[in-house]
Amino acid sequence: MLMSVFRCLRTNPVAGLRSMSQSSLAGKVAIVTASTDGIGLAVAQGLGKRGAHVVVSSRRQANVDKAVKLLQSQSIQVTGTTCHVGNREDREKLVQTTLDQFGGIDILVSNAAVNPFIGNIMDSTEDIWDKIMSINVTSAFLMTKLVVPHMVKRGGGSVVFVSSVAAYQPMQVIGAYSVSKTALLGLTRVLAPELAPSNIRVNCVAPGIIKTHFSAGLWQNKDMLEELMKQISIKRIGQPEDISGAVAFLCSDEASYITGETIAVTGGWGCRL
Repeated sequence: MLMSVFRCLRTNPVAGLRSMSQSSLAGKVAIVTASTDGIGLAVAQGLGKRGAHVVVSSRRQANVDKAVKLLQSQSIQVTGTTCHVGNREDREKLVQTTLDQFGGIDILVSNAAVNPFIGNIMDSTEDIWDKIMSINVTSAFLMTKLVVPHMVKRGGGSVVFVSSVAAYQPMQVIGAYSVSKTALLGLTRVLAPELAPSNIRVNCVAPGIIKTHFSAGLWQNKDMLEELMKQISIKRIGQPEDISGAVAFLCSDEASYITGETIAVTGGWGCRL
């Protein structure tokens, strides 16, 4: 296979690179949670354009229908279903829909997250704390538990959690959310060695400030944006497509020797625990 790639590059370098990009996930089946807008939709597009069969989900059917129509217009093999990841029956329905449509599961990208509270963490209620942890952390773990047996049947797979720069640099006004995203870094490190014998890799991406509806409260505030830009070496706000490329790489064979790692996609915002 490698020699055929080299021959293709010698005869037509541009076509060769394009063919590798478009076929790197050919035949793989990917579930992406919260994938009808923002980062999730961009990830679904990125995987689909590389040949994966993609299953998108959202809590609202109208959002699912809109995303499926868009991806189909881009010649992506896609289906979708409603799914509230905090609900066990919905998680099971998402997995079963994937199996019914595509016959297996190779990739899980856990992107779903909520942040229902802005303010000091000590002012957050027990209900708010529980909701954030349930959706952002617990559902990611439980979705992984559901898909792993099906990945084993396929001979392996790839799990990618979507964390945040806030996992490394907690923001005071979103303290509970920051803690939940730090927890995903730990979940990645714990699951990776446990699932490696089954040829399942577990990695994570930590986006910086990305221009989505979810983060609008940050980048639409002029004063806050000026402060944030002081931390970003590449002087722009990220786009959802900046994240999708990193996720696609982690799901591909090009990352076959990478597990238990988090890739920070932050424009140079320093990320260290």
